[in-house]
Amino acid sequence: MLRVIPLTLAILISNAAIAAAEPQAGDDLATCRDRQAEAQARATACDNLLKADKLGGKDKSLALVVRGNALINKRDYDRAIEALSSAIDLDPDNVGAINLRGLSHERKGEDDLAMADYNLAIQKRANFGYAYNNRGTIHLRRGALQSALDDFNLSLKYTPAFLLGWTNRARMRTLNKDFDGAIADFAAAEKIDPAAPQIAGNRCITYGMMGKYDQAFADCDGLIQKQPRNTFAINNRAEVNVMKGDLDAALKDYNTVIQLNPNSVRAHSGRGQIYERRKDLAQARADYRAAAYSLTRFDEPDVARARAIAQERLAALTPQAPAGSTGRRVALVIGNGAYKNVHALPNPPRDAKMIANVLRDVGFQTVISVSDLSRDKFFEALQTFATEAENADWAVVYYAGHGFEIGGVNYLVPVDAKLAADRDAETQAVALEQVIAAVGAARKVRLVMLDACRDNPFAPAMQRTLSLKLVDKGFSNIEPGAGFMVVYAAKHGETALDGDGGADSPFATALAREIKVPKVEIRKLFDIVRDDVWSATKHEQQPFSYGSPPGREDFYFVAGK
Repeated sequence: MLRVIPLTLAILISNAAIAAAEPQAGDDLATCRDRQAEAQARATACDNLLKADKLGGKDKSLALVVRGNALINKRDYDRAIEALSSAIDLDPDNVGAINLRGLSHERKGEDDLAMADYNLAIQKRANFGYAYNNRGTIHLRRGALQSALDDFNLSLKYTPAFLLGWTNRARMRTLNKDFDGAIADFAAAEKIDPAAPQIAGNRCITYGMMGKYDQAFADCDGLIQKQPRNTFAINNRAEVNVMKGDLDAALKDYNTVIQLNPNSVRAHSGRGQIYERRKDLAQARADYRAAAYSLTRFDEPDVARARAIAQERLAALTPQAPAGSTGRRVALVIGNGAYKNVHALPNPPRDAKMIANVLRDVGFQTVISVSDLSRDKFFEALQTFATEAENADWAVVYYAGHGFEIGGVNYLVPVDAKLAADRDAETQAVALEQVIAAVGAARKVRLVMLDACRDNPFAPAMQRTLSLKLVDKGFSNIEPGAGFMVVYAAKHGETALDGDGGADSPFATALAREIKVPKVEIRKLFDIVRDDVWSATKHEQQPFSYGSPPGREDFYFVAGK
């Protein structure tokens, strides 16, 4: 699927940011300097020179900028910032490097640092249109609409051939209800590239807000006809159907998106609003939960708005906890081993059964234990469990099976997943945020345990289509919200062991043993599990915990006397 380009864009390097000699054909230096070279070849050439320590001055700065841009495309923002900062140290006037470092900070959710870099780039070159565009997106995300419009105006003044600048200003004008101006901007964008999908995809919303529904549907329908799996366009058509008052058609569109991508924040948020209007509050809460939680600090503006609505409505619809503690504890235990398209894992179903039995033994009132879940059954199990969690103090999920990170998102893998390409993960696998959502309704302890940090079995044959960081080992670092605790069987970027022969996994073995020990507070318990696994694996595997339960109370699997 050809994607609609987001509001921000990793601008490779502006013309004036490169002050280098004419390239000499056939060597790494020539390729590294060549702005027209294929991106991967250029990145490789620059890396070769940097590793050989053969560069200095502006040439080295240039190579570091190319490296930084490649790292941004892989969503490896920390290393990108490191490379770009070194480039700026070597060439303080390299505004391309400063702009890209700002983009890296923005994608990390560090808007203040990003704004400082965009301001610095503009200070050094007042006509640097790309920095104005990127600064405008931060203003937009913060709700400072006039400041955003001012920056998009300046971006277009200085870079009139920048298609994304035109569509960004058109979207901005749409929010300000300057519809004639928005339509004129889309027309200007069409002169640059009449086939650009973000034109019709976004103009659909503009026409919808104008009440020109025939034209709105002509844009969205035309794009969807060309790209039937374009969830951005289908979500936009759903919004237009809501504007028109056709909730049945909107619901059909949101259902289509969720079938294509069950992790879609916008579709869950939009569908939740329809269910709320229809007084189906349980389903509305379920959809809002699916959209409300994020493990990173950055969303594109459309997603950010949808998530904010979901968070607000979920808070409004969540029943107040009854006075006093009910003590109810519920768990969902999943063991996926019978994979159909990659090698099977013999241990997860057995590990899951062991953990389920232990949780029953220590007094959990409800333990749902399931194995070998397909994608649809996986999401169905999460939704069923989320309903249980609404009436519980503790909600715990344990998952064993394949799991890994692609492009900054952590995924758990259903047994029927077919990941021929990296982009398939969002539609074929289960984002960790959806598991977080399933425990989110519990009143006190919201715990997710992942014995899933294994090698990516799809990696050897997986097509790289998104220019993303593809992690072949383990999960990535996460930032769960307050009151959530997520425990990895192996630290981010590392792999968990399955156990030798018929043995249970080291993590499951230690967990099952330590859960039964009385009067061990939950935070301390996972410290002990970490030490046990570290010792049992001869320092090959180290579990890691992120977040924590609420801080004013101690929690015990077995309270003791």
